[in-house]
Amino acid sequence: MLIYLQMLESDADRQRFEQLYHRYRRLMFYVARQILPSDEDAEDAVHEAFVAIIRHFESVSDVSDSKTRAFVVLIAERKAIDLLRRNARRETLPLEEDCVGITIPPPGDGGLADAMTKLKPRWRELLLLRYYIGYSTREAAQLLGMTPTAAHKELTRAKTALRAILEEEGAE
Repeated sequence: MLIYLQMLESDADRQRFEQLYHRYRRLMFYVARQILPSDEDAEDAVHEAFVAIIRHFESVSDVSDSKTRAFVVLIAERKAIDLLRRNARRETLPLEEDCVGITIPPPGDGGLADAMTKLKPRWRELLLLRYYIGYSTREAAQLLGMTPTAAHKELTRAKTALRAILEEEGAE
């Protein structure tokens, strides 16, 4: 709540907002939870609603007024619907339950598997996601929490390092 209070300029507004917060936070959560599938999403919607209320706080004259209650419920409802729509638009990757993990032949044959074990773990993950599983660079980046540009650069570095390792082992 301190974050919200810092957004307000006068002490009178802060006191009024604190009253509003304590009076309506549970109601707002209840309203959001009726629309959204999880408690976490409902909490996010309530947070967005409080930020919106602060932006239009001059509209709130009396905290205990029925108009204020309707205003607060309406904002919580709309923020919950907005969040529901945003979540529906998110691109999701299908879950392949039959894929338990990535199987790699055990090292020791002096081949690719041995060379892969000498790479940085991040590079190994990128190479396996990109070339073994078949994800695009963009998808692999998203899975690893990277930007596509960073993933492309890391893939280039990983391939260069792998090539050097394989050439070095082939020369011996």
